[in-house]
Amino acid sequence: MELGQSLEDYLEAVYRLSQKQDVRNIDIALLLGRSKPSVSVAVKELIEKGYAKKDSRGTIILTEKGRKMAENIYNRHLYYTKLLIAAGVDQKRAEYEGCRMEHILSDDSHEKLKKFIGSI
Repeated sequence: MELGQSLEDYLEAVYRLSQKQDVRNIDIALLLGRSKPSVSVAVKELIEKGYAKKDSRGTIILTEKGRKMAENIYNRHLYYTKLLIAAGVDQKRAEYEGCRMEHILSDDSHEKLKKFIGSI
């Protein structure tokens, strides 16, 4: 976990939102249910670490490094959510626990689990 769970959640949120719209701090705050000051601190840290940048209009844009990591995080989240749903877990709980699993398992364990179970 290079960034830690909280920053990974922010990175994933920027990625998900950017698939549909320009992303601003308020959009992230609304999606994640976090305060605007918390979002500002997290976005600043993502920018400092080279995962994101802001354009002249204040739109948050992922760098190539940020996009690659965010895609990986998001795909892991989807994988574990689908796995849990397939095992009979209700969708809301599966989404919550899938998010937790995406952060806990190492890349090595994730790949081995995917190979063992297969794609869902």
